[in-house]
Amino acid sequence: MIRVLLADDEAMIRAGVKAILASDPTLEVVAEAGDGRQAVDLAISHRPDVALLDIRMPRLDGLGAASEMRRVAPATAVVMLTTFGEDDYIAKALDIGASGFLLKSGDPRELIAGIHAVADGAAYLSPRVAQRVIAQFAGGRMTKGARARDRVGPLTDREREVLALVGAGMSNGEIARELHIVEGTVKAYVSAILTRLGVRNRVQAAIIAHEAGLVA
Repeated sequence: MIRVLLADDEAMIRAGVKAILASDPTLEVVAEAGDGRQAVDLAISHRPDVALLDIRMPRLDGLGAASEMRRVAPATAVVMLTTFGEDDYIAKALDIGASGFLLKSGDPRELIAGIHAVADGAAYLSPRVAQRVIAQFAGGRMTKGARARDRVGPLTDREREVLALVGAGMSNGEIARELHIVEGTVKAYVSAILTRLGVRNRVQAAIIAHEAGLVA
C-alpha cells in the first residue's frame, strides 16, 4: 500500500481527490489536513509515503509546508496539487524539493500515476507543467548546456548513465532493471549524483541531464 497524506483547505476538494484515490486499491489516504501547519504535524505523526499539498492554504501555505516536510519528514515525497499553473509556483515548488506538480484540472489518471511515480522514487510533472518547465530553460540553452556539461563532467561513466535514465523519467526500479543491478545500488548512485551536482531532488537532476545532452 502507498500511504497518502492529503492537504487542502476545501473539504469538497479533499473529498473529490479522496474518491479518485479510492479507485486504486493500492492507495490509502491515512490523514487529511485543512491547512499547511496541520499537514506538517500529520506528516510527522503518520509518516506517509506521499503528501499531496494544495498550494494555497491558511496558516502555512503548501510551499511552506513542503519545505518543512523535506526537513522533518524527508522520507515523504511531496506532490503539489493546485489549480494554478503560474511559472513562479512551479519554480518554487521544484526548488524546495517537491517530487511532483499536478494541476487539479488535469486528468484523474495523472493524479494516480503521479503518486505511484513519486512513491517509486521518480519525479512526475503533469504534461502542462512539463511544457512550462521546458519553456523556462529552453531560452539560453547554449549557456545552460555548457554549465550543465561542466557540472556532470566530474561524474563517473556509471553515474552519468544513471543520471541519463533519471532524466528519462525512470524510477529506481526501472533503472535497476535497465542496468541489471539491484535497486539499493541505484539509490546509492542517485544519492551520490544529487550530492555531487548540488541539487535537492530528481527533478532538478533530470533538468541538468537534459541540459547537458545526456537525454535525447
